[in-house]
Amino acid sequence: MGFYAPAQIVHMAQKSGVTVLPVDVNYSDWDNTLEPSGEGHALRLGFRQLSGCREEDAQRLRSARVRPFEGVEDLHRRTRIHRRGIELLASADAFRSCGQDRRSALWDAKAIRTGPDLPLFAHGDAPETGVEPETTLPAMPLREHVVVDYQTARLSLKEHPMAFMRRALIKSGYVRSDALRRLRFNQKISVAGLVLIRQRPGSAKGVCFVTLEDEAGPMNVVIWPDMFTKYRKQIMGSRLMAIHGYVQFDDAVIHVVAQHIEDRNDALARLSEDELAPALARADEVVKPVPDHTARHPRNIRVIPKSRDFH
Repeated sequence: MGFYAPAQIVHMAQKSGVTVLPVDVNYSDWDNTLEPSGEGHALRLGFRQLSGCREEDAQRLRSARVRPFEGVEDLHRRTRIHRRGIELLASADAFRSCGQDRRSALWDAKAIRTGPDLPLFAHGDAPETGVEPETTLPAMPLREHVVVDYQTARLSLKEHPMAFMRRALIKSGYVRSDALRRLRFNQKISVAGLVLIRQRPGSAKGVCFVTLEDEAGPMNVVIWPDMFTKYRKQIMGSRLMAIHGYVQFDDAVIHVVAQHIEDRNDALARLSEDELAPALARADEVVKPVPDHTARHPRNIRVIPKSRDFH
């Protein structure tokens, strides 16, 4: 199912009644697995879902999991995974079963030394650093949690990024994907969503097909060759794309035919801005979600990972 984005597969599974559980240091394996849940089973996401996670680190973690990990320092002491790998796990919010949320785990991960092991502690269970005074960290807003989920795991089980924009989108006349079937054939509409897939197969005579996703599900967009030429920059650069056009459908397929296309990466950038003062919001120094639009090409924006493009 490599053609489909992970977020699509998870969304379809959830719509079918499957319970999907997040990556967790005390429960996940490298691959996605099934685990008992209530009267049935739930799908537990594996470490391979995390961008940049090494299978070697996952295997070391699993081998050391003879008893539940108690937190970041306990995991590091028992696995000796490099700080960068632990920061990735913390960024992925994978320490929840240890009682640590994302920000708390990131704080502890940043305290890990990067130098060689001290001989006194190389084979012991003593902590590497002295006892620090208890620190109360500011709560991370849900919208920031969702953005970082997408950065690390390419999906979020907490909420969809488009849900935070829906009020403004409704005021501007945009419709959700689940409302398309109720519209008239060829009715003019506006839709917006994250770009999951771009396709421009050679057999399609220059037609481009884009799959967008909002909080209600995927949308199929058809872009004719003349529109592709006109809006190539927006099509190839967007993480969040707005489409103005008209809807068409038959018994099985609904698609939006594009007449005007907008790159709305700016809206994604605003999602990741913390509501707190910048110095306080960046205290963990791990996530820098506000992209520098002047220094990088739009397709390198890390607010949402790259789409899957086929040509």
